[in-house]
Amino acid sequence: MNWGSSPTVREGVKVVRRRPLRSGYCPDLPTLLVVALALVFASCTRGERRSGIPADAQTVLDTAIEDINTGRYDKLYNEAADEWRRDTTLEESKTTFERLREKLGRANVRNLQSAREEQTGTAPVAGHSLTAIYQTSFERGHAMETFTLVERGGKWYLAKYFVSSTALG
Repeated sequence: MNWGSSPTVREGVKVVRRRPLRSGYCPDLPTLLVVALALVFASCTRGERRSGIPADAQTVLDTAIEDINTGRYDKLYNEAADEWRRDTTLEESKTTFERLREKLGRANVRNLQSAREEQTGTAPVAGHSLTAIYQTSFERGHAMETFTLVERGGKWYLAKYFVSSTALG
C-alpha cells in the first residue's frame, strides 16, 4: 500500500487514505472535552467536603446563616458553643444582631472566601475548629463575615461570629 498517494476515486466516491499514527492513539478535542466534563461531574457528586468544609460542619454553618437571615437569634444563641454563651448573654447577642440588621439590612449574597480547619490548644478557639470567611453583600453595604465553629464530642457548634464593614462605622 502506498499511504502517501493522492486520493483515489472508486465509483464516484472519493476515498482518502490517511497515514496510521506512529505514536499511539491521539484523541481529538471533543473526546477530551467529554472526558474532562465526566471527571468534573464525578468529582462533584461524591459527597465529599464542599470547599474544604466537612459536611456536618457545613450543615451547622448553613443552619447558623439561616438563623441569622431569619432573625432566629434565640435559637442561634441556644445552639451555639459554650464559648459563645460564656462571652455574651442572650440579650447582648440579640441586641448585636439587631444592630447589624439595622445598619446593613438583609444579606443578599454570600461568597465563601476561605475555610480553614485547625487543631490548636490556644486561641482563637482551643481544639478542633473551622473558620469560614464570607464576602457578603447586604442591602446597605458590603462586609466580611467570619464564622468560627468548634467540634465537641463529634458535633460542630458555632463559637464566634464577627462582621467587618465600613457601613458599620
